Amino acid sequence: MSKLEDSVNEILGLEKTENKIAVADFEQPIPVPRKIDEKKTDIDNDYDYSRENYYNLIEKGQQAIEGILDIAKEGQHPRAYEVAGQLIGQVAQVTDKLQDLQKKLKDLKEVTKKSDTKIQNALFVGSTAELQKMLQAKKDETIEGKVTESKEDNTGDK
Repeated sequence: MSKLEDSVNEILGLEKTENKIAVADFEQPIPVPRKIDEKKTDIDNDYDYSRENYYNLIEKGQQAIEGILDIAKEGQHPRAYEVAGQLIGQVAQVTDKLQDLQKKLKDLKEVTKKSDTKIQNALFVGSTAELQKMLQAKKDETIEGKVTESKEDNTGDK
């Protein structure tokens, strides 16, 4: 401590303390590794991961709101209240995204249940000659147990 700080502490009757800030006070917690359940599909794993992140964001946002509201109350500064309002809005948006995530998962699961393998409108991509060959082969197939052979070609000649 400097002489000035020592003098001020002596006048105020404060004990001499070393105000050293440790680096450990500012270290971020070690992130928890992502858990992947091999038994679940990718959709379920992604949903669980997204949901967990949204919950974490909401909790951190609520802590930040409490802190900024304390600062705003103490300082009575309009900017602090403005920041608190913006932060509240952002937390509300994350909460809405969490609800949207539920709806998206529900829609994804319904699509897989309703998926239909029936083909209604097929589109042939190819040349006219290929289409005629395919139609000719179709005529030569077995119809109701009888084999029919077409002796006509595509020009109408026999």
